[in-house]
Amino acid sequence: QVQVVESGGGLVQPGGSLRLSCSASGRMFGLYHVAWYRQAPGGQRELVARITNGGRTDYDDSVRGRFTISRVDAKNTVYLQMNSLKPEDTALYSCNVRIVRGTTAEYWGQGTQVTVST
Repeated sequence: QVQVVESGGGLVQPGGSLRLSCSASGRMFGLYHVAWYRQAPGGQRELVARITNGGRTDYDDSVRGRFTISRVDAKNTVYLQMNSLKPEDTALYSCNVRIVRGTTAEYWGQGTQVTVST
């Protein structure tokens, strides 16, 4: 069982920045694929950004150029640096860890709230 914990959310003004962290347990973090999702009130969960165990990244069009996903395997942590935040970025941000070793296992954290408002 992998434990996933997100942190770093909060209230920020439009144009501001936040850095989210996703920490996952286990001694094989370097094998994990990690993704950030978000869900706004009344909306569906959507993929924001993801990073493979090899470091390849992918972004939703709505955040490309503003958000950066990165990982530090020695710290069992993936980061989501969010710049130029907009009110429409307001959502619960959740981290998904996917492990592929013959079969696929997925784990979720509880999420961290990001609110962009004046």
